[in-house]
Amino acid sequence: MTTTSLGRSGIQVSALGLGAWSIGGPITRSGKPVSWGEVDDDESIRAIHRALELGVTFFDTADTYGAGHSERVLGRALSGQRDRVVIATKFGHLYNESQRTVAGTDTSPDYVRRACEASLRRLDTDYIDLYQLHCGTDSDAESLAVRDVLEELVEVGKIRAYGWSTDDVAQAELFSGGDHCTAIQHDLNLLQDSPDMIASCEKHGLASVNRGPLARGLLTGKFTADSRLPDDDLRSRNFDWMRHFVDGRPKPDSLAKLDAVREILRSDGRSLAQGALAWLWARSDCTVPIPGFKTVAQVEDNAGAMAYGPLRPDQMTEIKALLSPAS
Repeated sequence: MTTTSLGRSGIQVSALGLGAWSIGGPITRSGKPVSWGEVDDDESIRAIHRALELGVTFFDTADTYGAGHSERVLGRALSGQRDRVVIATKFGHLYNESQRTVAGTDTSPDYVRRACEASLRRLDTDYIDLYQLHCGTDSDAESLAVRDVLEELVEVGKIRAYGWSTDDVAQAELFSGGDHCTAIQHDLNLLQDSPDMIASCEKHGLASVNRGPLARGLLTGKFTADSRLPDDDLRSRNFDWMRHFVDGRPKPDSLAKLDAVREILRSDGRSLAQGALAWLWARSDCTVPIPGFKTVAQVEDNAGAMAYGPLRPDQMTEIKALLSPAS
């Protein structure tokens, strides 16, 4: 399980990508942290270099991660390696690089063009392989206008393909009508299935790029009922989409579900994280998980999952039975 196609684009990527939100470092919205805490840029770069050594070629970031900092770090790390990698980034959220703040959105055609140029500069590249809308829109007309400008950016060679980071199937369906739409990024993990989105991606030949593949770290097994994350960690904020943590603590029901399937995930010598990634590959041929990282050790554990490949069908059936509510 080493490579796969990024949807109908034909672009070949490693079966596992890496998400670069956490290496962006601290940012705030309305004075409150919306990041994963402090980072060490040198360690981030070492981790990216180690990922390349282990066969990872797909890296996903966004202009708002660290208010541009994640893109800059990724650009530095991939210097001289551009022909070996596939870079995905996102646009739509407004941010202030000097103040490291995020506030508001803009999807106007002129802004999309400017955002693309800014990302190209920070990433130190001439083109972006996958350019993704990172926020919602107010109407189908607005969505189609974004899709049109993305087709324009493909035509002029600024991007190779595009997609949408959304959990809304209707939005995914609308974007899929574009000739160069090739991926939908959405939440997916063994505690949080998304059958309608998977079905839509399979129907239209799109890659299902999986954010939160390890349930924001819970599926690594490093948290217990006594764990408490610091206030500057995003998991201490009670966002609607932060389903497995509340007030910086793992939810007891999520920990119980992990315990129920722990031995299956650790089959054949896998770590828990590797088992959780194996579930995603078994879930659909179109999935491309992008776990986050801060350290070399995290990259080594995640990349090591490719050597094992997907879980077996009987293991998937057993997990589904164990996690299904009692009738």
